[in-house]
Amino acid sequence: MVCYANNSLSEYLERLAAREPVPGGGSAAAVSAAMGAALIVMSIRYSVGKGKTRGIEARLEKIMAEAEKVRKRFIADISRDAQVYLNVVAARKNGGKAALRKANRAAAIVPRELVRACRALLKSVPFLKKEVNRYLVSDMLAAEVFLNAAINAAQAMVEANQ
Repeated sequence: MVCYANNSLSEYLERLAAREPVPGGGSAAAVSAAMGAALIVMSIRYSVGKGKTRGIEARLEKIMAEAEKVRKRFIADISRDAQVYLNVVAARKNGGKAALRKANRAAAIVPRELVRACRALLKSVPFLKKEVNRYLVSDMLAAEVFLNAAINAAQAMVEANQ
């Protein structure tokens, strides 16, 4: 099983730049998504307990819990995507057309799920831009960019694996 969760960022980027089939674009999309989710969590952590109404605080806490949950899933997706793509590589070498179609369909699952999770998280960004600490609005903008980049990259991987 491929696992990048314990690699440093530098180690991961070295592997990403290597002439090897994995990690690749789907894995990189998951890194981008994880960075977007992490920025959301950080921005909310700096913003709760700062005199907002109970309703606003509750909504911030709920968004933070969801963002933290998907951030952890995105980290797992970095390796999951690489593993399913290795199955595509193996099917190209050893399998027939049916095996390759099956491997390609499986390889599209991780990025498709990533797109859905990023889109769900992006729905909270307009609210967060208004409610997080004003010094962290730029971090929210960066989170939005990372999540959209993850969506674009993941969609490209879905299309490539269909």
